[in-house]
Amino acid sequence: MTLLPLISRRLLQLPGVLAGICVVTFMLLHLAPGDPARLLAGDRASAETIAAIRHQNGLDQPLWQQFITYVANLLAGDIGQSLRFQRPVSALIHQFMWPTLFLTGYVVLLAVPPTIMLAIASARRPGGVADQIIRVLGIAGLTIPVFWLAIMMSRFFGAGLGWFPVSGYGQGFFGHLHHLFLPALSTSIWLVPVLTQSLRAALIEKTTADFVTTARAQGAGEGEIFWRTILPNAVLPTLNLLGVMVAFLIGGTIIVETVYAVPGLGALMIGSLLGRDYYVVQGLTLTFALATVIITLVVDLLTAFIDPRVRL
Repeated sequence: MTLLPLISRRLLQLPGVLAGICVVTFMLLHLAPGDPARLLAGDRASAETIAAIRHQNGLDQPLWQQFITYVANLLAGDIGQSLRFQRPVSALIHQFMWPTLFLTGYVVLLAVPPTIMLAIASARRPGGVADQIIRVLGIAGLTIPVFWLAIMMSRFFGAGLGWFPVSGYGQGFFGHLHHLFLPALSTSIWLVPVLTQSLRAALIEKTTADFVTTARAQGAGEGEIFWRTILPNAVLPTLNLLGVMVAFLIGGTIIVETVYAVPGLGALMIGSLLGRDYYVVQGLTLTFALATVIITLVVDLLTAFIDPRVRL
């Protein structure tokens, strides 16, 4: 069975999703209090200067006309120019996205191995000592606020012991690994319990499935049954959850990027929101939506590769 229908369905959903996000984001930004022209000009700027800035950026036009202009430019491949930086939004997103993508991949790299090990250890004897300890640690990991953990790790391992930098992105691959270790670790500590509980529940459920009973009846060993039958079938729900969490991380790294002064999309979003930089916020929102659709498609393809029944 071909995967083309699966890909086609996702691509057909994309225009509607992006159109809805365009409308909602545009209205929310323009209806929010605050004047970007006044923020750009400063508190001491004259009314004439503010009016000139508004006219230069088309902010003095009626709201419906601004929206039509924005959509027309968007259809032509132009997502606008930053009011604050006076640069194309696409160039800004390209500049700031690499730290965020590196950080997101780093979080996944740190989170997946312990998730698999903890879930297997917990599911082997449900209700046992190991299971209870892992579940308690998981609850603790979920209840600790990410921003508080990031601040404490920055103060202790960064400012206190001096083992890791507390700000920046670093130079080169190993410099990125060094600078982003604390942000990635503080985020993965929150992510691991979520994935562990999902995989644990799926492993316990699949242990009593009919295909497992059939494999035992055919004389297959417990190790072979687990690694070739139970785990591949149990990993599918967690894989879908991981895709959702990765999509969330791309747009949700604002907290750790702010704490550790990482020059990523989260920091760009915060600065643009505070400065009422409309086009940057709208461009970032579209980027996050597009990333979510792409990640969901990749997860669906991986799921279909693992379980051919999904292709139907």
